[in-house]
Amino acid sequence: MNRDKRAKIYYFLGHEQFQPEKLVEDSVTAEEVGFDGLFVSEHFNPWVSDLGAAGFALATIGAIAERTKKIELMTGVISPLFRFHPAVVAQAAATLDRLSGGRFYLGVGTGESINEVPLGYDFPGYVERSERMKEALIIMEKLLGGEKINYNGKFYAANNVKLYSPPLKRVPTLLAAGGPKSAVIAAHYSDGIIVSVKNPHESLEKIINPYIKEATEKNKIPEIVTTRWTIFAKNKEDAFKAISPWRGLRAPQRHLARDPEHLQEKADSMETEDILSRYTLVKNPDDYIRAYSPLISQLKADTVVIQTTSSGNQKDLIRLLGKHVLPALKKYVQK
Repeated sequence: MNRDKRAKIYYFLGHEQFQPEKLVEDSVTAEEVGFDGLFVSEHFNPWVSDLGAAGFALATIGAIAERTKKIELMTGVISPLFRFHPAVVAQAAATLDRLSGGRFYLGVGTGESINEVPLGYDFPGYVERSERMKEALIIMEKLLGGEKINYNGKFYAANNVKLYSPPLKRVPTLLAAGGPKSAVIAAHYSDGIIVSVKNPHESLEKIINPYIKEATEKNKIPEIVTTRWTIFAKNKEDAFKAISPWRGLRAPQRHLARDPEHLQEKADSMETEDILSRYTLVKNPDDYIRAYSPLISQLKADTVVIQTTSSGNQKDLIRLLGKHVLPALKKYVQK
């Protein structure tokens, strides 16, 4: 972990809101203003049908690698359980690492029903998905480490499989965790953890502390990536306009959703106040600093992802962050 060092600050690129060509352009701006990395979402479907987008993230990251020079790239996150075999995800990670000159990091998670069920896959409960993830992480680690493997597990097979275009460096794999059980899996099977923070204290107690405890017992150096959703807006009306492409993310039973149109209907039956209450609203750079600095000072994150949107020009927002927010956040030092 980057103890006694400044946390890296990443910018979030959301495929569920913006078309891929726009995300590529925003990635160039993010590098220009000084972001350390990009956290790139991967979805087959958006969260709503009227304002959503859903480009193929692996292709977008390849284009970003070509357009940028030094900024780090991380999937935020991809699921290696259903649409993608773990070996295919490892192959993609290795290729993206080569195309970016060694700048790629693999963020993975157990997925969403809305991305898998429409393509004919079952979306089982957490227990099976977590068991699948353990197998997937084993397969990916071995392949990304240069091994030729024969693996026959309960869920996946990989017979005489090797990556013939290996990564330029060891590609770290980080697992998204929403609770203590996933935190323990991250400590045992991956290189780090990704935590979406709503309440910093709750994230620390329920996810990060259990992860650090398990990782330390396994003589691993904990690596913590934190993300937090913010909406940049002057008022609630503007805020709802900004978050509208994401409103399905807060709809009831979204984990069972199969169609963005149906999820949109559920979201539109909610009160606007209810949706907005689940995001952090910011009006100025000082609000951004107050929202994200606890992820460094309290959660001791090695990487902080500014996951934000506005109703205005996103490039202007990126430039505002680069000028007024990044310098302040980069003054915080891990101890």
